[in-house]
Amino acid sequence: MNNSSTGLPENVAATLCYAVFWISGLVFLLVEKRSRFVRFHAMQSVMAFGILAVANVVVQFVPFVGQAVGFVMGVITVAVWIVGMAQAWQGRRWKMPIIGEEAERQAERMVV
Repeated sequence: MNNSSTGLPENVAATLCYAVFWISGLVFLLVEKRSRFVRFHAMQSVMAFGILAVANVVVQFVPFVGQAVGFVMGVITVAVWIVGMAQAWQGRRWKMPIIGEEAERQAERMVV
């Protein structure tokens, strides 16, 4: 595996895209200039965890079931976090359901 423009091996940089949820994804979107693999995982992290964070805030306002749904979304978030990091570490371009294709399109458009 090649090094990214950050000097890190691509799989390490891609794994770090998920480390602090959407925040680390955004950092790598801003600093990665060369690796399409890293930019894909960065974009996927921003999209997945951004959507989950907003949805979690919204469901908290739903009476009675909001906390239960929020708990389930928390479990889903941790599962996505673990799987995303594991796939990136192994050098796989794993596309998450629903957002993976769009993340790939957006990441390809941004490569300089």
